[in-house]
Amino acid sequence: MASAGGGNNGGDVLPDIHRAGDSKTLLKSNALYQCFFSDATGARMQYILDTTVLPQEPPCLRELRHLTDKHELALMASPADEMQLLGMLVKMIGAKNAIEVGVFTGHSLLATALALPDDGKVVAIDRDRRCYDGVGRAAVAKAGVAHKVDFREGVALDVLDQLLAADGSEGKFDFAFVDADKANYVNYHERLLRLVRVGGLVVYDNTLWGGAVAMPPGAPMSAMDRSVSAAIKVLNAFVAADPRVEACQLPVADGVTICRRTV
Repeated sequence: MASAGGGNNGGDVLPDIHRAGDSKTLLKSNALYQCFFSDATGARMQYILDTTVLPQEPPCLRELRHLTDKHELALMASPADEMQLLGMLVKMIGAKNAIEVGVFTGHSLLATALALPDDGKVVAIDRDRRCYDGVGRAAVAKAGVAHKVDFREGVALDVLDQLLAADGSEGKFDFAFVDADKANYVNYHERLLRLVRVGGLVVYDNTLWGGAVAMPPGAPMSAMDRSVSAAIKVLNAFVAADPRVEACQLPVADGVTICRRTV
C-alpha cells in the first residue's frame, strides 16, 4: 500500500495499481476495462488468450511463467500474450543479437532466447541476478538456450555505456526489450538507439501502467503510481515525437511500445 498522491482529496491510502497477486494484463480488473475497454472487448481478449496465445505457449515458457507467479515479486512478471508478441517480433525481423534491460526471473529473457537462432545472443542486464539464478536460470538451461544468454550484472546505464565503448557495438544489435526502472526509460532509449541497427526494434514494457497514463490530472492514485505514470508519459511523448524512430503503442499486457529505428 502507498500513500495517495495530491489528487486524493480524502487523504485515504490507495493501493498501487500493480500489487502482489496481480497480473500485468488488461484483463486483470474491471477498473481497467472502464478506462480502456468494454466488457465485450475484454471477452474478446480472453478469447485471444484461450485460442491463440496459451495453446501456442512453449511448455518451458509456461513452466517458468508458473514458477514466476509463485515469486513474492510476481507482479513484476509479464504475461503470456506479451511473450508471444516478443517472440514474434524477434523472428519477424530475423534478429540475431538482442539486449534485455531488466531480467527479473528471466521469463521474457527465455521468450527472446527461444526466438533467436541457435547462434544468436541476448545480452541480459540486471543490477541483481538473484531472482534469475533462483528461478529462471535452470529453466533457461533446461530449454537448451543457456548458450544464447550473456548475463551482465550491474547498473543498466553503466552496462549500456560499456557496450557503447566496445569496438563494433554501435548498430550491432537487432532487438532490445526494456522492462526496468521507468524513470530511466528515456536514458535507455538514447543509448539503445545507438546500439540497435537501423531497422531494428526497441520495445518498452508497461507503457500504459494499468491505465494510469490515461487518467485525468488529479485522479486518485498512489504516490508510486503517480510518479511512475508521469515517467511513462514522458517516454510516450518522447518516442512519439522522436524523428529517429517509428513508434507503435499496443494495448497488449500492461502496454507495449515498439520503436523501429529509421535513421
